Amino acid sequence: MFGVAAILFGVFTLAWHDFNGWQQILPVGNVPHREILAAIVAVIEILGGLAIQWPRTARAGAIALGSVYGTFALLWLPRIAAEPLVYDRWGNLFEQLSQVAGALILFATVVGGDAEKAANPARIGYLLFAVCVVSFMLQQFVYLSATATFVPKWIPPGQNFWAIATTIAFALAALALFSGRQALLASRLLTSMVIAFGLLVWLPAPFADPHKQMNWFGNAENLSIAGAAWIVADLLGERGAVRRPLRGVTAAAAAHGD
Repeated sequence: MFGVAAILFGVFTLAWHDFNGWQQILPVGNVPHREILAAIVAVIEILGGLAIQWPRTARAGAIALGSVYGTFALLWLPRIAAEPLVYDRWGNLFEQLSQVAGALILFATVVGGDAEKAANPARIGYLLFAVCVVSFMLQQFVYLSATATFVPKWIPPGQNFWAIATTIAFALAALALFSGRQALLASRLLTSMVIAFGLLVWLPAPFADPHKQMNWFGNAENLSIAGAAWIVADLLGERGAVRRPLRGVTAAAAAHGD
C-alpha cells in the first residue's frame, strides 16, 4: 500500500506536470524548468514504490521515498516560519513526516546485520509516527467544522458526530502508541480508519470533479499515510520487533503481547 501510494504520486505528478498542495516547492520560488524537476521526482517515486515490493530492493526504495518525503517536509518549514499560528502549515508538515516515518521503519525491517543498529531507524520512525498522529488529532480539532464537511452526508448519525469521533480516535491512538498499551490494536484500528477515509471521502472525489488536482493527489496522500500506519502495525505485530527495536518505547506492548 505504501509503495502503491508512491507510484500514484508519481503518475499523478507526470499527468499534471507539476507538484501538488502537499508536495509543494513554493519556498524555493520560481524554479527553472519546473516541469523537468517534477518529472524527476515523479520517476523517483514510481521507482521507489516499485522497489519496496521486493526484499532485495526494498532498502533502496525506502531510502528513495524517505528522501523525497523528507525533502517535501523540510520545504514546509519556511511557510511555518512565516505563518506559525496557522496550524494547517504544521499539519501538512506532519503529514509528510508520517510518510518519512513509514520509510524509516521499512528501512529498519529489511536491513540486515546488527539488530541493535537496525533498531535506531525503527525507534525513530515509530516515535515520529506517534507524534504525527497527535498532529492529525490537532488538525481535525482546530478545523473541526471543515473536517465535518468531508464526511458524506448520507452516513448516520451526522457529519459533526464523525468529525468528533475520528478526532477522539486519533487522540486515543496516539495515547496507545506512546504508552505501549494496546498499541498493536490501536495501530490496526488507525490503519482501518484511514483506509475508510480513502474509500468514503477520497475515492469518490475524482468522479465528482476530475479536473480538481487535490481530488487525485488526496487519494495518494491518504493511501500513503494508511500504508505508513500499516507498517507500524506490522512492526508491532512482530514480537521480536517490539522487544528489540522499540525497547523502552513499547515495553508495555511487548509485555502484554500486543
